[in-house]
Amino acid sequence: MALRDGHVVADVVLMDLLLPGCSGIEATRAIVADAPVGPDAPRVLFISGSAEDDAVVAALRAGARGYMVKGAPGEELVRGVRTVAQGGAVFSAAVADRLGRYFSAVHEMPFRAAFPDLTEREREVLDLVARGLSNRRIARELVLSEKTVRNHVSRVFAKLRVADRVEAAIRARDAGLGG
Repeated sequence: MALRDGHVVADVVLMDLLLPGCSGIEATRAIVADAPVGPDAPRVLFISGSAEDDAVVAALRAGARGYMVKGAPGEELVRGVRTVAQGGAVFSAAVADRLGRYFSAVHEMPFRAAFPDLTEREREVLDLVARGLSNRRIARELVLSEKTVRNHVSRVFAKLRVADRVEAAIRARDAGLGG
């Protein structure tokens, strides 16, 4: 803990999923949103009885720097707090194993599941956009008119809520398309 601008600020906040009045995820979002940017920002380490994939991923998306399960050996918890305090990330062995399986499954997930709002044709167009093809090349590849391709691209942008081809390509590549 440190005193900054007249306020006591924690270096590491130990968080659980279940808190009275709100969830640990909501509390983490609030801490991260209100925190100063940089090395003085408090870091959140979840210590929870749940190691379910959804809980771990939600904690990380909220801004947590680590996730450990309750019941981990004391020395492992101390190392975890120190690691997070120094700016690192830490996961207990059980969580790290689950994360590895989770992200392997996401990588192997068919791109249809990654973009459920897209039609099959829109997914094809997105894949070709992610490969860097122009509308003209996409039209030739799919045997469509350029106007039809432009319409598909516009619908893809709207459904993905992206502004341009670069953003669409990044989202597509993150989901395993464009390879």
